[in-house]
Amino acid sequence: MFLATRRALLAAAAGTLLTGAAFANDQAIRINVGFPPGGTTDVIARLVANNLGQKLGRSVIVDNRGGASGNIAAQAVANGTADGSNLLFVPSSHATNASLYKKLAFDTAKDFTAIGMVATTPYVLVVHPDVKAKTVPEFISLLKSQPGQFNYASASQGTGQHLAGELFKNMAGVEMTQVPYKGSAAAFPDLMAGRTPIMFDNVALMLPHIRSGALRPLAITGAKRSPLLPNVPTVAETLKGYEIQGWFALLAPSKTPAALVREYNAALNAVVNDPAFVARLGELGAEARTGTPAAANDYIQQEIARWGEVIRSANISLD
Repeated sequence: MFLATRRALLAAAAGTLLTGAAFANDQAIRINVGFPPGGTTDVIARLVANNLGQKLGRSVIVDNRGGASGNIAAQAVANGTADGSNLLFVPSSHATNASLYKKLAFDTAKDFTAIGMVATTPYVLVVHPDVKAKTVPEFISLLKSQPGQFNYASASQGTGQHLAGELFKNMAGVEMTQVPYKGSAAAFPDLMAGRTPIMFDNVALMLPHIRSGALRPLAITGAKRSPLLPNVPTVAETLKGYEIQGWFALLAPSKTPAALVREYNAALNAVVNDPAFVARLGELGAEARTGTPAAANDYIQQEIARWGEVIRSANISLD
């Protein structure tokens, strides 16, 4: 009698374990995004979610948790479950936040593991037509001849646009004053009017204004020329080693099982390599980027270290 009861209990326990495993495999995957709906980060995250769900045979949803430059969503994922149901989609500000904020409630370098990279997007350096420079060497000469007389716009303090300007100043040995706005759109009236005549920003965002002649492109900030502006040189063609680009990656909590990370990485790479996905990224001024989790982790760690030096040198803090 006792033996039969014990067998029944063991069978019940086994059934419970199987049910739990099946539930874990069937529950929705939540991709947390630290920014409001409608922006580039959110748009690309939703493209990933829609296609990743099909590859994995799972429901994948996007949860926008805006605020604190993405840190609210990052903290939620860092402190959340590590069973594959709790992911984080990040732009490159994820790496710079590690140095811009001194009192984060998580460790950017240690509390996440990368599933994989998704895309990169360079900036373009543009000037108002009244700026008497048509090339980067001419621009540098102009800034050196009138130190401190030129302002450049950024989408906000500590953003990629801001850091692109600081890196340029450092490497070219010139002076410019940053004017932070509440987003790129807010900067456009002063940029177009020539009141703040210089800006580094997303290629796709600037393209209509370049084509209309309202702005003059001087250079691309990435390592190679942009297919959207093939005749515009890179900054690095003048300042060797200059490179800044936005990027997007999918992360998980650091304790997520390695086998699950590999499974998700394979599905993510299949999504990112799809021609329709690549074409949609191109419309946003971005290029697809795939690879292994290890390669993505290495790249993000390098970005954290690299921009930490720039941020400390420029004495930038958002705390």
